[in-house]
Amino acid sequence: MRKLSDQIDESSCKRRSFMKKITAGSAALVLGSRISPKILYAENADHGNGSVSFTTGTDRREMVYQVLNPFEKEIKESIKNKQVIIKPNMVVTNRPLAASHVDAIRGVLDFLKPIYNKQIIIGESTLSKDGTMTGYKNYGYLPLEKEYNVKFIDLNLQTTSPEWILDKNLYPVQIPIISTYLDPNNYFISITRLKTHDRVVATLGIKNMVMGSPLRDYNGRNYKSMMHPREPRWLNFNMFLIAQKIHPQLTVLDGVEGMEGNGPIGGSAVDHGVALASTDFVAADRIGAELMGIEVSDIGYLNFCANAGMGQIDRSKITIIGGKDPANFVKKYKLHENIESQLTWKGEFIR
Repeated sequence: MRKLSDQIDESSCKRRSFMKKITAGSAALVLGSRISPKILYAENADHGNGSVSFTTGTDRREMVYQVLNPFEKEIKESIKNKQVIIKPNMVVTNRPLAASHVDAIRGVLDFLKPIYNKQIIIGESTLSKDGTMTGYKNYGYLPLEKEYNVKFIDLNLQTTSPEWILDKNLYPVQIPIISTYLDPNNYFISITRLKTHDRVVATLGIKNMVMGSPLRDYNGRNYKSMMHPREPRWLNFNMFLIAQKIHPQLTVLDGVEGMEGNGPIGGSAVDHGVALASTDFVAADRIGAELMGIEVSDIGYLNFCANAGMGQIDRSKITIIGGKDPANFVKKYKLHENIESQLTWKGEFIR
């Protein structure tokens, strides 16, 4: 058994390493109004050419299948012998509009069937105390077991690993992150609706992954709430910290019916008729925001990820596949009623 002093020394070293990594970023956020907008906004970040497959229509199953097809070769090569995990968005277990639609998941499974012969995991870690399995039942997911070679897992019941974030006093603190999200042998497909949000403007592909990863202990603490330490800038920053280790290899955004207003749970439906996919989660979320009529510079976590070289956010450098221009299918989503407070992450550069 390791000595307690050795464990303390290791924890101290990890804490010092964490602080060294975040010093520049957190200092910039603390300074707020003194920093250049170029640090905050990533429109001019140059991180290669992202590709986003886009289509419109009303049949979400077919639309999802269509937007994935252009990436077949790339996806097949990336998966190799990895375990494929489809990560739907299921904040709570009793609000269908807030959850990924089962037919969108069918579209993903239709695409995977000829290129992946192993069992596929559908894994989620809901906020609701009644558990993820209740959500699978309520949202009509369970028939997928008979239709495809899939298995359902409640990720909140899996093992965890400690990861550093900032707490309400802006001190480094470790929280339990579900280990499945950190396993390099897993290939994650993030699938979610286009939705507004009450803290970070919008729920898109990367947020679905990052905010799913902290443990929701059904008999104890909800560690997801610790990602929200203070005002919105710190949630955006904590999401960025986790995103460096946890992000989807493939993003699917279903906008056949989105959510506007007081999302991610209490909003209302938007009949939009769009769908998109990309292996570049920044590019996918950037186009998703555009389709919702949201200025990409308003989404803090996405700009932080782009500035760190995690994907392409510059619209002029994103190739759209499918023959339709997303700019012609924009619907201005009504944002959450507290949107002004959400934008305070920008400091004096709020518009």
